[in-house]
Amino acid sequence: MKLIIAATLAASAAAFAPSKVAQTTTSLSAFEGELGVQQPLGFFDPLGMLDDASQDQFDRLRFVEIKHGRVAQLAFLGNIITRTGLKFPGDIDFSGTSFESIPNGWAAVDAIPDKGLLQMLLFVGWLELLVMKDVTGGEFIGDFRNNYIDFGWDNFDEETKLQKRAIELNNGRAAMFGILGLMMHEQLGGSIPIVGQM
Repeated sequence: MKLIIAATLAASAAAFAPSKVAQTTTSLSAFEGELGVQQPLGFFDPLGMLDDASQDQFDRLRFVEIKHGRVAQLAFLGNIITRTGLKFPGDIDFSGTSFESIPNGWAAVDAIPDKGLLQMLLFVGWLELLVMKDVTGGEFIGDFRNNYIDFGWDNFDEETKLQKRAIELNNGRAAMFGILGLMMHEQLGGSIPIVGQM
């Protein structure tokens, strides 16, 4: 009986042994050296959006990725901050609706007065159309400084600039998954660590 159990265990352990993976080549080698191609995934394009893509198409997708990442970072941080109870003092409108009375998450959309939602939509449209654009042909994709705001960027060496851009790209990617996770958990209900009751 012991021999049968040992043989069964040995056979089942073989199922977890690593198998050889065939090395495949891809036609996407043109983008494998781009910023954001980092370990552990390396070049990751599961939907094949860059199959036969030009450099202009890649740059457009990178621009959109950076912009969505920046918005997601703000959304994630805003979600966490309001869930800790930090809200603006005062009222959101002239009828006396206080910021404190606005709930967290998706419920806030129904609680904010219609004119407030319209103001937010117009503000975001103004930012999108007039402010957050590369007017001067920036140093890299997503460079919205436009020779106006610097914060010491020009004092960094090239390696540090690349590192900081990679950090922003990865933080944006993480924030996109983070805000998506928070929105899904809110719809599912329950409680998660740090954030609390959804």
